[in-house]
Amino acid sequence: MPVLTRLIPSPVVVDIRAGALDDLAGILADQRISASGKLAFAISGGSGQKLREKLAPALPGADWYEVCDGTIDSAVKLADDIKGNRYDAVVGLGGGKIIDVAKYAAARVGLPLAAVATNLAHDGLCSPISILDNDNGRGSYGVPSPIAMVIDLDVVRDAPVVFVRSGIGDAISNISAIADWELSHQVNGENVDGLAAAMARTAGESVLRHPGGVGDDEFLTVLAEALVLSGIAMSISGDSRPSSGACHEISHAFDLLYPKRAASHGEQVGLGAAFAMHLRGAAEGAGLFAEVLRRHGLPVLPEEIGFSPDEFVRAVEYAPQTRPGRFTILEHLDLTNDQIRDAYADYAKTISS
Repeated sequence: MPVLTRLIPSPVVVDIRAGALDDLAGILADQRISASGKLAFAISGGSGQKLREKLAPALPGADWYEVCDGTIDSAVKLADDIKGNRYDAVVGLGGGKIIDVAKYAAARVGLPLAAVATNLAHDGLCSPISILDNDNGRGSYGVPSPIAMVIDLDVVRDAPVVFVRSGIGDAISNISAIADWELSHQVNGENVDGLAAAMARTAGESVLRHPGGVGDDEFLTVLAEALVLSGIAMSISGDSRPSSGACHEISHAFDLLYPKRAASHGEQVGLGAAFAMHLRGAAEGAGLFAEVLRRHGLPVLPEEIGFSPDEFVRAVEYAPQTRPGRFTILEHLDLTNDQIRDAYADYAKTISS
């Protein structure tokens, strides 16, 4: 009888620990990443330049490219700059914007991408998606997943704490996203990839249930692993479904309706996930989400990130338009403006009691 298996797209190296950057040259010398040491590093102009000063002596074969922003134009420019230089790989060293630009550029020139994350703001670090700003706002571009993932907890701890909090919101929102995916299966027969769902749900639950805090290395390790697993879950399913449901639709609505006032991605999706749990009638789940978000310093009400209840209601009403074809609790209930307003009033009362 033949043995049937499935190849899972995932990094060949995942290194999450304090001091990981000290061994970066050795990690990148792995024969599956770079045999020659000829690497193209994409970095930011601020913290990236400081890390370059620290790392460059151990990486004599590397060239360094400064990325000014997270736009499609910057990604295309980076690809044009590194084209034809016979590099073994591209290395994205920085936060989400730098890594997204590097992922797109690497894909454009046909090179593997090693992601070296300096913060834990969201689950795109290891995903097969680049989120880049363009003339129409912001777009999602399919790319190969990173061949290596390196996260130095010392560097993460030195970054502003808002980045860790954002990652927490993004990680726990997986639980709401999986509930939406399963709802679509029940109502519309949409296929649910069981492995991707299990991986994304486990990642979310590991952060939701962990008793530690943002300054605790054990908690930061669990959070980093959860964000990596979320990215791999998206690679398995072939889209963002394991980590994106009503929670992300609400966040995208904030971004589109209030582009100059939007909060961090994780703050918005965490709030959106708690409200989506409430809409499902999962009072206990919504209460747990609110409790954990509060404990880590994330918002549970729109007023806490500068939006009025009316603006939140408008965002929820607009949210389904941000992901045409995606079915979540918002599309299922198809609430009117007044119904959303009543649901929000009930949510605010419930989590405040």
